[in-house]
Amino acid sequence: MDIQNIVPDQSIALFVKNILVFEDSESSETILPFFADGYPGLLFHQTENGITIQPHGKKMPTFFLYGQTIKPINIHVNGHFQIIIFQLYPFVLRAFWGINPREINDSCHYLTTGPENDINKIISNILFASTIEEKIRIIANLLLDYFKHKSNKLDFLVREAIQYIIDSRGIIAIKEIAEKEKLNIRTLERRFLRETGVSAKQFAKIVQFQSSLNQLETKDFSKINDIVYANGYADQSHFIRVFKAFTGVTPNTFGKI
Repeated sequence: MDIQNIVPDQSIALFVKNILVFEDSESSETILPFFADGYPGLLFHQTENGITIQPHGKKMPTFFLYGQTIKPINIHVNGHFQIIIFQLYPFVLRAFWGINPREINDSCHYLTTGPENDINKIISNILFASTIEEKIRIIANLLLDYFKHKSNKLDFLVREAIQYIIDSRGIIAIKEIAEKEKLNIRTLERRFLRETGVSAKQFAKIVQFQSSLNQLETKDFSKINDIVYANGYADQSHFIRVFKAFTGVTPNTFGKI
């Protein structure tokens, strides 16, 4: 399987964190694990037999919006496939699609219309595009259309709060963010939850987990306590508890998978 990690064009970087491309020309079964990362997204797939999300057993449409992934999931694919994921900064869900972000946590939203064009026409254009670059351009243009029509509904203060948390790898205190934004903590949390589907505290916890997961996957440590203290956990038991909550297994077990 080939995996590409593409930095989004500057024109969409305000609301797109990353673009992931998964491709495989083999006819075998592929299982792609996904864990909490703080980012909802748009997913397009071109496959022989579709994709199924486990443990929900849900067969997914060709193009859909998914919310915060909090519990671990696997995408099951049979046969050759091409999957494109636009990871979105979570402050766009309510503004762009008019949905309550909390309602699609660990779930998805089926797209029916774009801001200017019928979504089926857009899907058809993506399917018939001959290159990955062209498919990405079509999806990027769709998001730019949403931005053009809905940018006045975006809460840019929440976007700033998201960036503070990302830059600190989830270790920053929410009180410190509230002070930077000249808000009380309760107001910040209310606005953050309204726009993203999770509280600022929960988002920080997810970002902190992702930082530790990356360190574990890249084996950038000598002993487990290196990860614990590099990522701001109180102690090893705290880290193990959080890690297991997001992955279903302990760090030690995960490292052996």
